[in-house]
Amino acid sequence: MKIAVVGATGLVGTKMLQVLEERNFPLTGLLPVASERSIGKEITFKGKPYKVVSMQDAIDARPQLALFSAGGDTSKEWAPRFAEAGITVIDNSSAWRMDPSKKLVVPEVNAQTLVASDKIIANPNCSTIQMVVALKPLHDRYKIKRVVVSTYQSVTGTGKAAVDQLYNERAGKEGPMAYKYPIDLNALPQIDVFLDNGYTKEEMKMVNETKKIMGDESIRVTATTVRIPTVGGHSESVNIEFGEDFDLGELRDLLSGAPGVVVQDDPAQQIYPMPLWAHDKDDVFVGRIRRDETQPNTVNMWIVSDNLRKGAATNAVQIAEYLVQNGLL
Repeated sequence: MKIAVVGATGLVGTKMLQVLEERNFPLTGLLPVASERSIGKEITFKGKPYKVVSMQDAIDARPQLALFSAGGDTSKEWAPRFAEAGITVIDNSSAWRMDPSKKLVVPEVNAQTLVASDKIIANPNCSTIQMVVALKPLHDRYKIKRVVVSTYQSVTGTGKAAVDQLYNERAGKEGPMAYKYPIDLNALPQIDVFLDNGYTKEEMKMVNETKKIMGDESIRVTATTVRIPTVGGHSESVNIEFGEDFDLGELRDLLSGAPGVVVQDDPAQQIYPMPLWAHDKDDVFVGRIRRDETQPNTVNMWIVSDNLRKGAATNAVQIAEYLVQNGLL
């Protein structure tokens, strides 16, 4: 099993390598790929040095699998070339997510839709991934009608430049600005660009991707996404309306038994999910579970997950694991 990691020197690419190592993914060869200025540099994987290679060199080496985290333009140009060479691509950018011919996959939700002929598989948006992992068992039981979500997203979702801006501001140092405004001691109610409908691209990603992953166009989703000065993961306040009433105890049990979900919900002890606790973990943490007292069949929850891991790298590696385990490569 030879695997290429495209964007290997970036935030998510580095995390992909870490997750591959931690989960002991069964690879026999590694091809780290990055931009031209990084070609020839070395990265370390499982204590061994590997030289960064070009896109074409990676294709010529014919790996079975390529994990992409190099931006939408790169994916649009190169993913089809890898696929034409018979290499299965798992792409972390937004390039293919809403393409009707491509699967958008969160393993706990819809991995069973994958087949061997899927040569470009889309990894969803980080904030969508963690939400649908928690929604899936509840939709199966109670049928979700509507979701209202507000997110509180880590600067790591923007990339290294945003992390540098936060720490520069915290240290009182001048430096490049990833955002138009300061982020330390602030909250920015804009993630990505604004669209004609007044929502941001990030907000509409959550709307459209949720329906596609859950395989149900009838689910109504409305979102507000906010950037905050944290680094451990994304947090979400989620209000979910069901088609039927629910027992709160049963609902908690469904979440507790769901793959990838950890319930942290003990108000008496002030225990609830936080980015501080989610950092560098692969689970989706759910707490503050309580009935919405203003309308029937509705629950409020707080969902937190590490956006670089389950929101990106881990989800991609889990897709790869599913392909290997089910003989789809």
